[in-house]
Amino acid sequence: MVMNIVITGASNGLGAALARLYARPGITLGLIGRDHARLDAVAAEARAAGALTVLGYIDVSDAATMKTWMQAFDLAAPIDLVIANAGISRGTSADGTPEGLDAVTEQIRVNLLGAANTIEPVMAAMRARRHGQIGLITSIAGFRGLPYSPGYCASKAGMRAYGEALRAALRPFGIAVSVVSPGFFETEMTNQFRGSKPFMISVGRAASITKRGLDARRSRIVYPQLLGLALRLADLIPAWLGDLILRNFRFHIAPR
Repeated sequence: MVMNIVITGASNGLGAALARLYARPGITLGLIGRDHARLDAVAAEARAAGALTVLGYIDVSDAATMKTWMQAFDLAAPIDLVIANAGISRGTSADGTPEGLDAVTEQIRVNLLGAANTIEPVMAAMRARRHGQIGLITSIAGFRGLPYSPGYCASKAGMRAYGEALRAALRPFGIAVSVVSPGFFETEMTNQFRGSKPFMISVGRAASITKRGLDARRSRIVYPQLLGLALRLADLIPAWLGDLILRNFRFHIAPR
C-alpha cells in the first residue's frame, strides 16, 4: 500500500516509535522534529525498512515555517495521514511552586497551537480530495485538570476539544479524525514526572496501540481504559471531592 504520512515530534518518544512502525516500502514519511541528530537517526531506520523520508527540522510553534513545509509536502505527496504528536510538559516543583506564566504559555504554544499549525495548512487540500486522516496525540490529562500540571492539562484539553470539533466538521468530507488520549508510557518526558505512574507501559506498546487504533480509523483511542475512566469520573463527581482526591495524588515535574 502506498501512503504519505506526516508525524510531528518524530525525533524521539512516541513519534519516533510510530515512525518505525509505519516504515515500510511504499510509505513516504514526513518527519518533523527539532533535534537534528535524533531525527536523522529515526529517518535512517525508516529508510532501512524501505520507506522514503522527508525531514523538517522545525519547531511546530513556528506557524509560518510549518505552513510552508506542510503545504510543500502535501503538494509533492498528498497526505493520507497526519499525526500531530509534538508536545512538551512542564509543571509544579517539588515544593508546590507554580510552573509560572512562561511555562504555561510554552505548553499551549507547542502542544495546542503546534497541532493547529500542523493540521490547518493542509485541511483545505484534504477536504478538496475528500480523503485523509488526522490523528491528535492528546492525553488522559485532558479529561480533568490536575493540580501538578495546569498548563499541560489545559493544552491537552484544548487539543482534545479541537480534535473532537474537527471530527464532526470533517466527516462529511471523508476525513477521519482520531483523538488519542494515552496515559503514562516510558519516555524522557515521562521521566520528568516524580510520583506514582499507574499502568505505565513501554513506548513501543503505546505506539502499537496508537497505530492499531489509527489503522481502524477509531474516533477515540484511550489507554489505559481504567485510568481514562477514573479521570472522567473525577470530572463527574462534585468538584470539591474531585479536587480533594487529586490534591492528595502527590506529584511534581522535575526541571528539564
